[in-house]
Amino acid sequence: MERSELLAIVSSMEKAELGLYYPNGDQESFWSLVRESSSYEKELSEIRQEGERLSAVPVPELSYSLFSIYSLTGSRLEYERVYFERRRMMNTFTFLSLIEPERKEHLNQLGDILWSICNEFTWCLPAHLGTENMDRTIDLFSAETGFALSEIRILLGDRLAPLLHSRIQEEVRKRLFMPYLTYGPYSWETATHNWAAVCAGSIGSAALLILEDPEVLTDILKRVQVSMNCYLEGFGEDGACLEGLGYWNYGFGYYVYYADLLRKRSKGALNGFALEKVHSIAGFQQKCFLNGDLIANFSDSQPEGRVHMGLSHYLSAMYPDVQAPPLSLRAAYHEDHCSRWAPAFRNLIWKDTTKDPLEWGAASYYLPDAEWLLSRHADADNAGTYGFAAKGGHNDEPHNHNDLGQFILLGNGTVYLSDLGSGEYTSAYFGEARYSYDCNGSQGHSVPIIDGQYQVAGAEAKAVVLKAETSLTEDVLVLELSGAYLQSNLHSLNRSFVWQKREFPTLTMSDEFHFAEAPAALIERFVTFCQPLLDKGSVILKGKDDRGLRILYDASLLLPIITEHSYRDHFGAHKTWLGIDFHSLKPAKNERYVFEFQFINNLK
Repeated sequence: MERSELLAIVSSMEKAELGLYYPNGDQESFWSLVRESSSYEKELSEIRQEGERLSAVPVPELSYSLFSIYSLTGSRLEYERVYFERRRMMNTFTFLSLIEPERKEHLNQLGDILWSICNEFTWCLPAHLGTENMDRTIDLFSAETGFALSEIRILLGDRLAPLLHSRIQEEVRKRLFMPYLTYGPYSWETATHNWAAVCAGSIGSAALLILEDPEVLTDILKRVQVSMNCYLEGFGEDGACLEGLGYWNYGFGYYVYYADLLRKRSKGALNGFALEKVHSIAGFQQKCFLNGDLIANFSDSQPEGRVHMGLSHYLSAMYPDVQAPPLSLRAAYHEDHCSRWAPAFRNLIWKDTTKDPLEWGAASYYLPDAEWLLSRHADADNAGTYGFAAKGGHNDEPHNHNDLGQFILLGNGTVYLSDLGSGEYTSAYFGEARYSYDCNGSQGHSVPIIDGQYQVAGAEAKAVVLKAETSLTEDVLVLELSGAYLQSNLHSLNRSFVWQKREFPTLTMSDEFHFAEAPAALIERFVTFCQPLLDKGSVILKGKDDRGLRILYDASLLLPIITEHSYRDHFGAHKTWLGIDFHSLKPAKNERYVFEFQFINNLK
């Protein structure tokens, strides 16, 4: 769109007001409904509990000692825990001020934390700052903070002191608008992942809420649209988010928050939901869940998933084929350890209290651009619920793991073959040592180890899909994986998955290797958190309620050895995982290993 055309639309916009959020702009009626409706009982209880906790403690300080930890050790958690606690205070006291407007102490506490956040040395995290021109840096969290403050300023209106109004305006201008327009372009502006959507979307949203000068607002919106287009380029037509479900919630969430405000302020003239690709991306969430809250957690993703109910209901209303999630998957108020304002607020204002959908049913999906196969299976005769996921792709994806051929297998609430997901974010985690971490390197995935060598990183390390089919009874994925290994001796490696959806489903996986010369060593590794039991030609993994999984293999070809490994998860907790390493007894030039995975209903 030409600038002149955009300027004409911006010039016709009415002032940002409460009608962006509530029917007829009636904020008082909405929060009265929230107080009185049983549909919001859990949310209110969670917010009030946080309010009681936070009211009993002073605003924590972001000290120099905390700030310097990252530069000294590479550790992020110490500073970020305090930073996010301060955002939790901002969110909680804002909500309490809206829910219980008669209680003046909430507004006083809100004023203190808003003032304190405006006083912060930087709204960025130390991990995202260099040593020079720190006042020019805009990262995810500085942009989110500016968006949050701008929105809170509108919602509280004249209940906030004029000094707080002007202070918020000035800090957002100084920390976001001025550097964005003066010192860019920033590297994230053309990123094809979550940074583009979150940073640009937050700046654009803050501008829509604060700026009155149509010329300046036009300049910002025009640049934001470039970033949003770049963000969408990171998706294939299948709508899959290669960063995983958590980053779909994050990046696509901020795309939606911005697109919603833009559509409303422009009276529909600027509609970021009209593209078919956006429609496709909106349907990604419902495909990721394999059994209850257990998801296909490829990349830097958590094994359990929760949904932002407000975002989910908004998308379900926008696109009829996007299914509203079961209420059992609702993310509780305290679950977002980053305490992001935008999704927390919309979990309330976008919640559709008329929806009470059932659990997501059986379904299989093949996403051809991502090369992911995803399947939920539920037996009608109550044999259980099961899930399977496998991936091809390449080893230069956003938040990349070297994981071509990786697969996940679960049943009745137990993940038998796992993906470690995201580890603790440190400087080294995103540095040259990234693939030394089990979470990221192929050593921590259920893929072969050839002559002691793991998969390599890079876009040239890619899978070739030979076959991909889904049906009511059987799903098939066949991948050629030799490109993942720097092995001139390896001519080909075909990995085949056949997922048969019976009363008790079975997975048959085979690897067929062809070498120029016989390798010295060949290991088939499977990753699990379950304790394996070796049992005469099979390995048994115990699940919940005397259920389990049996892994059948050819004992004349392979010898299973259990190895123990450890890592730190995303929250810094020490975790132990087990490798079931099937060693080839006498590897030859041509080898084919077949594994059958059978679910067991009674281990007694």
